[in-house]
Amino acid sequence: MVSLRAYVVTRVLLTVPTILILLSIVFLIMRVMPGDPVYAWLGPKARPEYAEALKRKLGLDKPIYLQFIDYLWQLCHGDLGRSLIWGKRPVIVEIWEHFPATVELSIFSFTISVLIGLFTGALSAHRYRTMVDHTLRLYGIVTYALFIPWFGMILQMSFGVYLGWLPVAGRIDVLMEPATVTGLYVLDSILTLNLLSLVSSLRHLALPSITLGIYLSGIFTRTTRVNMLDVLRQDYIRAARARGLPERIVVYKHALKNAFLPILTMMGLQFALLLAGAVLTETTFSWPGVGTFLVERILYRDFTTVQGTIVFFAVLITAVSLIVDIIYAYIDPRIRF
Repeated sequence: MVSLRAYVVTRVLLTVPTILILLSIVFLIMRVMPGDPVYAWLGPKARPEYAEALKRKLGLDKPIYLQFIDYLWQLCHGDLGRSLIWGKRPVIVEIWEHFPATVELSIFSFTISVLIGLFTGALSAHRYRTMVDHTLRLYGIVTYALFIPWFGMILQMSFGVYLGWLPVAGRIDVLMEPATVTGLYVLDSILTLNLLSLVSSLRHLALPSITLGIYLSGIFTRTTRVNMLDVLRQDYIRAARARGLPERIVVYKHALKNAFLPILTMMGLQFALLLAGAVLTETTFSWPGVGTFLVERILYRDFTTVQGTIVFFAVLITAVSLIVDIIYAYIDPRIRF
């Protein structure tokens, strides 16, 4: 327990400079990008006095080192700035309005990808060097190489337009939103016992979740296969087979369980990236999540919102990675030392 506590403290302390480096990179990139963000928003014909007033308001008239200090001071207080458009609302408020949609899509897509990836990877390792193995290896390569907008549109045309089974865009039907409890429509529909909203939200989730789930499943297929092949060569697996245990128990219980630890790290990183906004999937299906929100604000040249959203992504990914490392250390004591 002492070693685990020391490991957690060390990882937390190492996270601080990591976040600081990420924040510094975001700050520098937003400052060195070509063009003036003020004139990009106001337009090239904006009056100079208006542009100067906005620069002073944003603090862009100060030396770069003072801008960086102000930037860090605001972040320490949880202030990501205010939007330049639509009432100049706090950026963090607008992010939280879109974040539940991204979380909901991430959970369903991640579940689909893990279930498909673990099963196909374990099956591929079990049927090593057979036609099943070759087919599933090809599946892992093809799905990882898929272009999400193209694949999403194929599913939209097939199941939405031609067959008419599923909606092709949006998060829920008009006037079907459940009473807000968590912001997750499926969970809110269950909590409020709203069956119609539950069915509608699940139908809208189907295509984007399947698109993103199949795309990510290839990563888990390949990772699971590699780790399973290594485990299946271990002596305790041979001993289990020698004792007469059914092959199904040996492969899918003992081997898969012991091959799961390296896969856990990959799962954490992929889920963190999903939470950071599956931009291509969200824009393809008009899903009102953080990814779509970021693209929208880039098009509107909303400098402060773009910067705040990227900072939010960076901190979120770092935090999830830290949590995964701690869970990994708790499960496998060997990495604490």
